[in-house]
Amino acid sequence: MAKFELKLPKMGESVAEATITNWLKEVGDTIEMDEPVLEIATDKVDSEVPSEVDGKLVEKLFEADDVVKVGQIIAIIETEGEESEEEFAEEDTEETPAAVPEVEKTIETAKSTVSTESTGDYSGSSRFYSPLVRNIAKEEGISLEELDSIEGTGKDGRVTKNDILEYVENREAEPSAKKEPAATKGRSIDTKDLESTVAKSEEPVVSGEDEIVEMTRMGKMIAHHMQESVKTSAHVQSFIEVDVTNIWNWRNKHKEEFHKREGEKLTFTPIFMEAVAKAIRDFPMINISVNEDGTKVIKKKNINLGMAAALPDGNLIVPVIKNADRLNLVGMAKAVNDLAARARKNKLKPDEIQGGTYTVTNVGTFGSIMGTPIINQPQVGILALGAIRKMPSVIETPDGDFIGIRYKMILSHSYDHRVVNGALGGQFVQRVAQYLEGFDKDREI
Repeated sequence: MAKFELKLPKMGESVAEATITNWLKEVGDTIEMDEPVLEIATDKVDSEVPSEVDGKLVEKLFEADDVVKVGQIIAIIETEGEESEEEFAEEDTEETPAAVPEVEKTIETAKSTVSTESTGDYSGSSRFYSPLVRNIAKEEGISLEELDSIEGTGKDGRVTKNDILEYVENREAEPSAKKEPAATKGRSIDTKDLESTVAKSEEPVVSGEDEIVEMTRMGKMIAHHMQESVKTSAHVQSFIEVDVTNIWNWRNKHKEEFHKREGEKLTFTPIFMEAVAKAIRDFPMINISVNEDGTKVIKKKNINLGMAAALPDGNLIVPVIKNADRLNLVGMAKAVNDLAARARKNKLKPDEIQGGTYTVTNVGTFGSIMGTPIINQPQVGILALGAIRKMPSVIETPDGDFIGIRYKMILSHSYDHRVVNGALGGQFVQRVAQYLEGFDKDREI
């Protein structure tokens, strides 16, 4: 009987280790060639490690949740037949020191041969291939580009033994012109050419009927800003339902009077912004930012509320209401209306879209009942206001509970979990809800 050492295979240039998540086989189980033995997880992908031989699992060298380095032996598989040529070679080298130079020379020759064959090294691929699949590919002269193009039927699209054998069978039936060009045989593939080829293969396919529209400069900036925010912050959300019936009725009662006296429309936005500013005063650790290396928290002295506004071209811009906590409702309404109007006309000044410490976005404008907004860096939180809807609700009274119609909305709070824990994030949005539900319906303008 011979013993085969199952090692953790290489899974990409930047992957040096993996965590064993689950053993699919136990000691004593029989294993077929290319059959998965265990499951592993890396920081990039989850995968299976298959056996390269037929045999029986006789020893597991690691347990679940253990971290294993690439190339380490993870299991011993007992196989039928005599010891391998590798084992005989090792014994010979121990007994006959004079043979060492010859062995080293042979190894160096083999290494040189492999390095000059483009089909011998598949480590440049981002996909995981089992040793068996790599061996078959090497024997059949399949290039890395060809191997990456094979559609896998295994877990997470992994290429199995049957997949590559089927590809080889179909490949042999194709005209020789479709095979690897003779010019590429016997030389190594340039890495830059390979990266360029892979990049081109990922480009979206454009048909003759499709229209290609260049993104606007602002659109590109927004896309980059959103992408960087997701990379930077650990986004998490808290949601809360709010009864805004008192606010709904109060606004309807006073909006005409407000317009006549102030020359401004009275919308719901300034009322909501007022509640947010009060809540930030109660929870100042929401009004912070994190330095570039993520090691220090910067507590902001002023409460500057960003207000996401839609532009005519569909893009969004976030003008900032400076020192929002110092404004009364009239001042807040004037600031909201002025910034929104000038935003639509592209007449905002540069300093009016800078310096925000917390952002509010009204997704209810478009009929959405809730949303999960992306944090506006370098801030650590953003609140989405959902649409106000008539909802059946249980109303509690001293004489008992009854069902009534109430105006309700959902507040969605996204925050940076690196520095804002669930308790703070939840308490903050709860305090905003309390201010809104406790709105004084007898309040004077």
